[in-house]
This record gives sequence, structure tokens and C-alpha cells, in this order.
Amino acid sequence: MTITNQDTDAKRALQGLLQGLEDGRSSVRLRAALAIGTTPDPRYVGTLIERCAVEPEFFVRDMLTWALTRHPASLTLPGLVREVRSGRAQARSQALHTLSKIGDRQAWPVITRALLSDADDEVARSAWRTAVVLVPEGEESTLATMLATQLGRGERETQLSLSRALVALGEAVAPALRAATTVPDPRVRAHALATQRLLRDPDTGFGFAIEEAKRVVALGGSDDEGR
Repeated sequence: MTITNQDTDAKRALQGLLQGLEDGRSSVRLRAALAIGTTPDPRYVGTLIERCAVEPEFFVRDMLTWALTRHPASLTLPGLVREVRSGRAQARSQALHTLSKIGDRQAWPVITRALLSDADDEVARSAWRTAVVLVPEGEESTLATMLATQLGRGERETQLSLSRALVALGEAVAPALRAATTVPDPRVRAHALATQRLLRDPDTGFGFAIEEAKRVVALGGSDDEGR
């Protein structure tokens, strides 16, 4: 009888937390995600992944991601990989973010050229960050070449995200950046020059680096190596 009561209580607790993830109050959803991460259970995984795709509040999504990282990768990776291929931008972006936090390189094959150039800036930024975390040893140069095709894209925040990803690859990115400093597009050249500056001096602010690079390009420069 005691065991039956315990099972019933456990089922009620499970159902209560799952319902909490869909509550109209963000504070309730946050507490539910925290509780699930504190007491991981395989039965939560599917709902956690589903909620990541639709949760409107950033801080709740971050807690959902944390809760997923508390479960074994063998349980979370298949669902997250499916979400990366979703037609919903938030599903793709949050699944990528979660994969970066899990850091299991078995997920590397999901990082495709198409994903790195996703039309949605937030998805692309998540893909860049995740790719740097998951890239297998020896594949850094190939990844750098693919990332370099996105130089000059978007506004400053997007460009900063790409520069950070490239710099995180270290010297493997140098050839791709050099090549980018010689292309006709001045936005690409300036972005490449700014990233070179950050690679040499990580303490340089991106705002300063990009404005200096724009001046160099405007004056006809293409490569600031050795300046």
C-alpha cells in the first residue's frame, strides 16, 4: 500500500512539473524547469525539448537548457538533433545552444554548411558558437573556411559573434582571414581585418577594431598583418 501511494505521489509530482512548464506565469515555468533539472528523470526530456522551441522568455529557456544538460546525453542528443532540423527558427537556435552546453562531439555531423549560413541571424550565431565547441580535432581549418564565408554579414552584434567564433579557432583561421582581406566587398574586408586584430590582441574591443578596419579599407588597404 505504501509503495502504491509513493508511486501515485511520484506520478502527481511528475505531472505537476510538466504542467508547470506550460503555465502562463514565467516564474512558475522557471521553478518547474529548475525542479526538473534538480531531480532529472528521462520522462521529462521530450517535454523540455518541446518547450525550448516555444518558450518566450530567455531566462526560462536558459533554465530549460540547464535542465536538459542534467540528463544523460544519450537521452537528449537524438531529440536535440531533430530540433536542429526543425522549420522553426527558435527550435533550431535553442537546440544548438543546448548542444553547445552539452559539448558532446557525437552531435558534430548536424553542423552543416547550410546551418552555418542559416538565413536567421540568431540561428546562424548559435550554429557558429556550437560549431567551435563541437569541431573535431584537425577539422578547425575546414570550419574556419566555412565560417569565413559569413564575414560581413549582418549588424555589429552578428559580426561580433562571428569574430568571436573565428578567434576561438586560433591560428587555424589565419589563412581564411587573409584570403577574405582581398575580396572586392569592403564589408567583408573590414570584418576580416577587424577579426585579424582580435586574433592578435583579444583585449581589443570589437567596436574599435571594426572602425579602424573600415578606415584601412577606405584608404585602400587590404591586409593589416604586421601593422
